[in-house]
Amino acid sequence: MSQAEIKAVAGKRRITSLDVQEFLLRGRAFIALIVLLIVFSVLSPNFLTQANIIIMAKHVAINAILGIGMTYVILTGGIDLSVGSIVGLAAMIAGGLINEGLVLPMFGVIVYFQVWAIILITLILGALLGGLNGLIITRFNVAPFIATLGMLYAARGLALLRSGGRTFPNLVGRPELGNTGFPALGSGDFLSVNYSIWIMIVFALVAAFVATKTPFGRHVFAIGGNERAAELSGVRVKRVKTIVYMISGFCAATVGLIIASQLVAAHPATGTFFELNAIAAVVLGGTSLSGGRGSIGGTIIGAFVIGVLGDGLIGLGVSSFWQQVIKGAVIVFAVVIDQAQVRMQERAALQRQQQIV
Repeated sequence: MSQAEIKAVAGKRRITSLDVQEFLLRGRAFIALIVLLIVFSVLSPNFLTQANIIIMAKHVAINAILGIGMTYVILTGGIDLSVGSIVGLAAMIAGGLINEGLVLPMFGVIVYFQVWAIILITLILGALLGGLNGLIITRFNVAPFIATLGMLYAARGLALLRSGGRTFPNLVGRPELGNTGFPALGSGDFLSVNYSIWIMIVFALVAAFVATKTPFGRHVFAIGGNERAAELSGVRVKRVKTIVYMISGFCAATVGLIIASQLVAAHPATGTFFELNAIAAVVLGGTSLSGGRGSIGGTIIGAFVIGVLGDGLIGLGVSSFWQQVIKGAVIVFAVVIDQAQVRMQERAALQRQQQIV
């Protein structure tokens, strides 16, 4: 077959691939979001009010920030079950530093940090916990599911130990100690948009740029596509995988700070089951659980689907038990659709090979 004939076949292929079935599969998250908005708007007249939209946007921001870190992990073919517990531990660390400071018994003093330092310490702690996940997975060849499951329990236990199971209330700080201003992180706004939403936007833009425009992003996709081939081509697989878990831990600590700030309190149970919402947002957004395929933009849309679905069901008065059932069914359906897309792409690739031959 001549080059002109191959190009002609390729051009014909591009046209035939844009069929309705592929369009629906690729855009399933966005289509689901539009359908949910229409349905809940019809069933609940107050659904699209300004107040409700602001509440939904805050919920979406939390799931989206967690989902961004989880997307990197899943793109490498891994999973991070510890993010919910790291959220709780981060909230407790920040709450403890504000209310009780850092006790140094050997010097007989208590150190109170300013809010920016507390935020920095908490974020570093989250990244280190994520890095520990990565080191356990890459250096000791422990399955990501097991390693992060262990961290799930360990971080939650540390959160409970931090206060003996108590809540750190009233995280407003004290002027004489110079640690006031923490609630502004959760309740403050810029251009009438809550800070948490701005954080989500910044995280999404940076994460999307890194994933698509940098060598690190290409290495993440390469590892998820074929880890052995990536390693043979010179990709430092262990280092890249450790960094993606650090990113996930950093995102979880950010969410812990936001929630503690919004509630002006920190409870050790904060973040329970958040890892499931993050995974759901990633899967709904089209990222393959087997790695190597997905996008940050898809995860953001998936987070909107989760947020709109949850708030819409609450607005309709659906019980929390049925909400769990419905969310679970949606996630399973998303995975089934994902597998259907994989099979369709495999068939299309096979057809292309046959046409070229």
